[in-house]
Amino acid sequence: MTAHAHTDEPDGQNTDERKAARRPWHRTKVTVGVLAALVVAVVVVGSITPWPSAMLIRSVFTKGGDETAAEMDKHVPDTELTETLDVSYADGGADTTMDVFRPASASGPLPTIVWIHGGAWVSGSKENVDPYMRILAAEGYTTIAVNYTIGPEGVYPLAVHQLNDALGYIDEHAEELGVDPAQIVLAGDSAGAQLASQMATLVTSEDYAEILDITPKIESDQVVATVLNCGVYDLAALAALDGIIGWGLKTSMWAYSGTRTWAEDSTGATMSTVDWVTADFPTTYISGGNGDGLTWLQSIPMAQRLDELGVDVTTLFWPAPHKPALPHEYQFHLDMPDAQTALQKTIDFLDAHTTR
Repeated sequence: MTAHAHTDEPDGQNTDERKAARRPWHRTKVTVGVLAALVVAVVVVGSITPWPSAMLIRSVFTKGGDETAAEMDKHVPDTELTETLDVSYADGGADTTMDVFRPASASGPLPTIVWIHGGAWVSGSKENVDPYMRILAAEGYTTIAVNYTIGPEGVYPLAVHQLNDALGYIDEHAEELGVDPAQIVLAGDSAGAQLASQMATLVTSEDYAEILDITPKIESDQVVATVLNCGVYDLAALAALDGIIGWGLKTSMWAYSGTRTWAEDSTGATMSTVDWVTADFPTTYISGGNGDGLTWLQSIPMAQRLDELGVDVTTLFWPAPHKPALPHEYQFHLDMPDAQTALQKTIDFLDAHTTR
């Protein structure tokens, strides 16, 4: 007769399984090791290319942009509009398209707001600002939301060339778009405000156009005003930022410029419109929230510089202790009374500097 040893192990459990069950720490060590390896991989890859970090930033901004657009949708008036979507202004596919809005009752050309969307140069699309364009169009304007190639898929100054093409297309097709080519307002938010300021500088400063080696496709007297919300105009000040905000903006600029040395080469220099604007810069509305660090670092110094040059400047800045603290791009959060104030002041500015 063969003797069988007694065991408490469940039937069918093999030796390896029994050993693993008695040593849960082994699985923990493996998991920690895998996570550590992933972290190291991300750090190593992130030191070579901005792509992983830029995609992370894009995902965060895309979510926020979609939510903000949905919030604005609730405030679009019932005014009947004519909408022409996805108009191709160049041969770059979806990157070179624009959406055009105007009152359905309009029978002739209207003053035109060309709006450049934000998104830290690595995210965003015209659809993010379409609700705001509908709101402004209902006030009696033709409004155009423009796409451009964001980074890292396209690098600077590609977007500037594309936006110059867009302005040329708008000018050439003014009649069919319902545009008054003698009354163009260049506008933008965040990175789009930087680009709007750059386009306005391009068309009003021969020296700047020469240093960029870009021939403007519209004339300076066609641009009657600019609207700049929460923008960036001084890249040296941007490069000095620390913390998570500094990391995000520096990473975005690496992706957009295609180089880590953007702060010390021609990219940062030519994007810093505060250093290039002249007395011929268009009359400007500029605003930022008191809870947005870029207001103090970028928008207020830009407004001061334009004022020094004798440019007609309308500002909407809030006292530092204002409550609630107004965040970056607060102007689009139209559920907030202060955003409604900003919208009305924007409309008043547009009405004061255009004729219909």
